Amino acid sequence: PWPAGIRAMQRGAFPPVNVGNTPERVDVYLFAAGLDPKSLDLSIQQNLLAVSGSHKVKVDEKADYYRRERFDGDFRRVITLPDDVDPDRVEARYRDGVLQVTIQRRESARPRQITVN
Repeated sequence: PWPAGIRAMQRGAFPPVNVGNTPERVDVYLFAAGLDPKSLDLSIQQNLLAVSGSHKVKVDEKADYYRRERFDGDFRRVITLPDDVDPDRVEARYRDGVLQVTIQRRESARPRQITVN
């Protein structure tokens, strides 16, 4: 069961986000080619993941642009995660323009098999 916040994420925000899950973890993918990973700030509090940073695009000042769709500037995304994530077990990596944040679920939230004797 996903919280309403995941289904209701706004379209057109930067960076675009995919959120997936397994019984063991939640994976958040932020698609942000050209970012400097050192410019990213990630934090998690309970089940809220906040990602902010700055994306600077070099522009030819001599050119006249009729259309510029590439995002330029500061950004902040706050993503509501399921209640059973463990904020103490988070990993993040940036590779090939994709920031992947993996949040493990709490052990207590996972179903376990009970043996009958």
